[in-house]
Amino acid sequence: MDFTNDYLSDKVKRLSPYVAGLQPRDAGWVKLNTNENPYPPSPKVCEAIKNADIARLRLYPDGDSAALCEAIAADLGVNAENIFCGNSSDEVLALAFQAFYSGKDNILAPDISYGFYPVWGKMYDVEFRRIPLRGDFSINIDEYKDANGVVIANPNAPTSLALGLSDIDRLLCQNPKGVVLVDEAYVDFADVESAVELLAQSGEAAGQAESCSARVENRFYQKYLNLLVVRTFSKSHALAGLRVGYAVGHPKLIEALKRVKDAFNSYPLDMLAQAAATAAIQDRPYLEKTIKEVVATRSRTTARLQAMGYHVLHSQTNFILFKAPDAEGLYNHLLSHKILARYWNTPRLKDYLRVSIGTNTDMEAFIQCVQEYTSARPMRPI
Repeated sequence: MDFTNDYLSDKVKRLSPYVAGLQPRDAGWVKLNTNENPYPPSPKVCEAIKNADIARLRLYPDGDSAALCEAIAADLGVNAENIFCGNSSDEVLALAFQAFYSGKDNILAPDISYGFYPVWGKMYDVEFRRIPLRGDFSINIDEYKDANGVVIANPNAPTSLALGLSDIDRLLCQNPKGVVLVDEAYVDFADVESAVELLAQSGEAAGQAESCSARVENRFYQKYLNLLVVRTFSKSHALAGLRVGYAVGHPKLIEALKRVKDAFNSYPLDMLAQAAATAAIQDRPYLEKTIKEVVATRSRTTARLQAMGYHVLHSQTNFILFKAPDAEGLYNHLLSHKILARYWNTPRLKDYLRVSIGTNTDMEAFIQCVQEYTSARPMRPI
């Protein structure tokens, strides 16, 4: 009996799973390959977990994460009905793919972006049309028109580049037939505004529309009904180990996500995760402090790589993407010194390395290792 042929479904046989960054199990590594936050979570997170009523673990958690939704809504300036919480932004994205794109064609996404998107496309029968990035890895908004849906990571990964709010506005205007999903896993590290600003405005416009005559068309509000923003606590809030993500959108979109969730897993977030994430979202001073530290370290690291002759893309994330004449060789050199970066042997990325921003100590070790490799080469990188 051939196990693969006899037991697996045809869909599973055709899947090419997402390949996550290497997770070493032994100590001594400088881990710069999975874009984790180098700093611990807010002290209030520790307090929330410590003070949790452990006896309540015998009960199922709140399936709608109501308290967490209220806290996120208060932080973002929207209503709780605009928020959906799930077990990581990966789960929220997967539910969104099922709710809004499953079985549809002409769903647009960049050809270089988060590696999970094409996997979910195959899993949920989504016919993607991958739009090539420009030569500088930027997104050409003019190529995203009249689609049945658009999926954009903003800032994008692994390129680290970001679109401005006016570009997201154009995406919405050009694609009224389907949901425009903006994956903002890294937006807290960017100097562009979150697309949530459009939702906050649309909510205000909705209130105005309700007070007007039914014959008055509020085009401003109608324009944003199809916007879904997905965010995570894994990066800026340093809670990758708890797996908490959320979506922000029109209540009708949120209801669709809940419908799919309840057909899959009624209780996606455990009690401790809800308590910890609520504490994290309520400690904005700590969030802003750690983001400032990461951005400062990013700037110093970029400057030192540029001084060695490397081309570094203008990062809006907690990682950088830079070009090297022998990226794979440099990757292996770093690996031999127990420094983990990310390398893709693909046509357009084979000359680049992606490096997460760690602590200043982490990045000093990384820079010293790059300098050692660069000095040993006969030609200065350009």
